Amino acid sequence: MDVFTPGGLIRDQRILTCITYNIFQDRDILHNFRIPGSTLVNFLMTLEDHYLKDIPYHNHYHAADVTQSTHILLKSPALEGVLTPLEELAALLASCVHDVDHPGLTNQYLINTSSELALMYNDESVLENHHLAVASKILQNPNCDILAALSHKQRISIRKMMIDMVLATDMSKHMSLLADLKTMVETKKVAGSGVLLLDNYNDRIQVLQNLVHCSDLSNPTKPLEIYRLWVDRIMEEFFMQGDKEREAGSDISPMCDRFNATIDKSQVGFINYIVHPLWETWAELVYPDAQQILETLEENRSWYESMVPASPVDILELREGSNEDDDVVDRDQEDDVADRGPDDVAEQDHNTPHHERADQEDEANGVADTEPVRDAPSHSLTGGGEPSSQSLAGAGGGESFSHSLEDGLEPSSQRLRGGGEPTSQSQQEGGEPASQSQQEGGELNELT
Repeated sequence: MDVFTPGGLIRDQRILTCITYNIFQDRDILHNFRIPGSTLVNFLMTLEDHYLKDIPYHNHYHAADVTQSTHILLKSPALEGVLTPLEELAALLASCVHDVDHPGLTNQYLINTSSELALMYNDESVLENHHLAVASKILQNPNCDILAALSHKQRISIRKMMIDMVLATDMSKHMSLLADLKTMVETKKVAGSGVLLLDNYNDRIQVLQNLVHCSDLSNPTKPLEIYRLWVDRIMEEFFMQGDKEREAGSDISPMCDRFNATIDKSQVGFINYIVHPLWETWAELVYPDAQQILETLEENRSWYESMVPASPVDILELREGSNEDDDVVDRDQEDDVADRGPDDVAEQDHNTPHHERADQEDEANGVADTEPVRDAPSHSLTGGGEPSSQSLAGAGGGESFSHSLEDGLEPSSQRLRGGGEPTSQSQQEGGEPASQSQQEGGELNELT
């Protein structure tokens, strides 16, 4: 869905409020959970106000897009009758709140700079914990408490599910989440009617976590013109971070240097190592419901591949091939000379212009007019070129955020104090990667 066009037509660009309210109406959620319309509007508008508007990517447009994508995936025929209305409500709410008050920074940067949020959450899923805390505080406001009519057990259940789903959007959890999903697909159980059988909480929450995670990584599955708009936004957010890192004299994180970025190649790597494996596995789980989405993803990958310029290695291989051809020609010429007599060779030499003979003599003596070989460009790539384990960190230790919450919670308004230089390379878990492709995926895993 294109959230940008309607967003420009809605007053105050309240795209998250409008889309989510319509989804709740479409699903009859207000009636089923006895939510007053005014309370829902208060909640959504307050939530949207806590998405920072000056952040290029992680803002209310992204929240609206993820919520809409979750709504679509929940309609998959393969999931019909599988999830309960309470579970579907939890997934939609998790999508709404999953990036609220996002500062445009990444977890690793907050950790490296010893920010207040990192200290508060002990370096563990810093932003994801913060998003949940902000959302929970909003729901404590009686005018925004859309869960007021639920039983105590239902409130506890929906809170637990929301926490599990939002924490699963931490990209450091991506590989383990994907591995569990692949295991589920391989051992997929269906009831007698052919419906997917999820008979325990772990299986059910795993499906919900991956569903929201797919929605969060759904930009490459959208029509190309929309996908490219999202790429522009995320790259500008990365570049803003890189500007801060440059100003602080820190190492600039991969893809965050606006003067040395390889956007097309990084998107190919992002799709190859992160997005496509996830969506391919999801498509198997709900087969054949997501096949068209997978086709669009692959078409977009092909387009970005076509935009990647030839690498220095490709050019070198081409030159080496040309040299081999030249060697064949040279050998043929030597054979031709050998077949001719000395008089024929002398006649050719006599007919050769003086300056050409001089050049030939120079070449025979090892003298050649060659230009110095230039070094190939050394780009720090994510996904498309040489892997880097440096995580994508945020920009702005020491920057304060403009929004604070009612009832005393100060989420991003607390100053992010830079407690030292951010490290240039994040630690890799589980030892050295087994292959370059695993290294590529590891780096891309740091994307938030």
